[in-house]
Amino acid sequence: MQVSLKWLSEYVDLRLTPEELAHRLTMAGLAVDSIVRTGGDWGADIRVAHVETVEPHPNADRLRLATVDVGGGERHRVVCGAPNLAVGQKIAFATVGARVRDGHSGKASVLKPAVIRGVESAGMVLSERELGLSEDHEGILVLPADAPLGKPLADLLGDVIFELSVTPNRADWLSVLGIAREVAALTGETVREPSLEYAEAGGPIKGRAEVDISAKDLCRRYIATVVTGIKLGPSPEWMQERLIALGQRPINNVVDVTNYVMLELGQPLHAFDYDQIAGHHIIVRRGGEGERFTTLDNEDRELSRDILVIADERGPVALAGVIGGLESEVTERTVNVLLESACFLGPNIRRTSVALKSRSEASARFEKGLPPELAMIASKRATKLLVEICGGKAAAGCVDVFPGKVRESRVEITRERLSRLLGIDPPASKVREVLTSLGFSARWVPPDRYVVRVPYWRPDVRIADDVAEEVARIIGYDEIPTKLLEGAIPPPIVQPLRELRERARDVLAAAGMYEVISYSMTTMEALERVIPKEDLAIYRPFRVLNPITSDHEYLRPTLRASLLQTL
Repeated sequence: MQVSLKWLSEYVDLRLTPEELAHRLTMAGLAVDSIVRTGGDWGADIRVAHVETVEPHPNADRLRLATVDVGGGERHRVVCGAPNLAVGQKIAFATVGARVRDGHSGKASVLKPAVIRGVESAGMVLSERELGLSEDHEGILVLPADAPLGKPLADLLGDVIFELSVTPNRADWLSVLGIAREVAALTGETVREPSLEYAEAGGPIKGRAEVDISAKDLCRRYIATVVTGIKLGPSPEWMQERLIALGQRPINNVVDVTNYVMLELGQPLHAFDYDQIAGHHIIVRRGGEGERFTTLDNEDRELSRDILVIADERGPVALAGVIGGLESEVTERTVNVLLESACFLGPNIRRTSVALKSRSEASARFEKGLPPELAMIASKRATKLLVEICGGKAAAGCVDVFPGKVRESRVEITRERLSRLLGIDPPASKVREVLTSLGFSARWVPPDRYVVRVPYWRPDVRIADDVAEEVARIIGYDEIPTKLLEGAIPPPIVQPLRELRERARDVLAAAGMYEVISYSMTTMEALERVIPKEDLAIYRPFRVLNPITSDHEYLRPTLRASLLQTL
């Protein structure tokens, strides 16, 4: 898991250095494996520039001449072959002496003056690949129109990326907001939740979409929303920058919104072309034996009853939680979108992704087990962004089928149990403060216990010991004093037979004999060499149901076979 500190700072104030924050997170159980500074090798020679003029190259059809202004009256004339270069753009410009990556080999080198097809070029207009941001070399990087002229690019786009090791029980850490909650608890800051409000200007959803779940054991919740009249195109620069920072490739504004919300909240989403869903009817069911389906990667896959599929009235349109279908994908012709936000059974999604060799960012999150409450929050967030970015109109309401409703989780822990597990007796006010900072609520019930309400995003907290662990993590393990064991050490239990056996071993070994330690399982052939067949017929050795190898198939009733094999 990667997290951008620039993105993280949108939800929580960061007052620590990256190194201090990494240490705090690691000590709390969220290991920071590495700290990567994006733009760390961008010097002051790479700045924001403005394209003033663009004209054809006199000696090359595919090249053009551009005049760029880098501020302070400094202008340069450069040769550029990018097809997306245009007058009025803000671009990333490297002057002579800057260190940039080669667009083809990817190797870094110092930019030197060049004469290209008879025209001198005093710098370079940079692509994402030349900056090391991504592998995109199809065109130059176009910056936001409000980017300050002459500003070093490192100040504008530079970021710090944490590479994190997330434990299997913490699905909430696979999101920027989840990590923001952790940072807030560790630093005493407050989390700023993303906005979910949007205008429902597209008319009622009733009668426009229908959802049925036949495999209720594999799908705990399915939410469908409809956004009409969208305009497909590239997503905003700020969204593309955040996706690229966390290793995602921008595709188009609709797909980028679903990926953005997945990274932001930890809930995978899928957007269907609404007009390609037969009957506008979503059916969540098991796959049919031998049923075939073509996925987004153009692979023809054979399904089975163990695979959960999203289907319409014609057939499958997606493999639940893993990958979408080719026929219902969002394309340049898409005008209306049906947005899926669901809660699928984690183990089933893992089995499907392994069986089909199709593991994705979405399946990795579903595998860990997501709370059904998150599906609604992510649905609202994504719908809001679709309306704002894609220019669509959201239908009023949503279709919400929720067969897997669960009651709010509460855990009780006594003060005595908490102090025994921690080795300290924290005041009740401190316990409540710590738990509240993590999103829990703790109520003191006299004479000696806490009743703790567990937030929806922490399904891993189930027993009293889990609550104690949360308190210890935030207080800090290094703040809990080390205590020596108290009380007398109990005397060892006397075992005469064991002591006799050990003494016999020592005496025999001292006399020059060898001790043989062999496997307790053997083969029938080895037993037949030392035991008469009539005895084997009466006292049949036990056969292991799942032997490691064919040489370890039967439990031995005698040591003689193993001794002969050793000799």
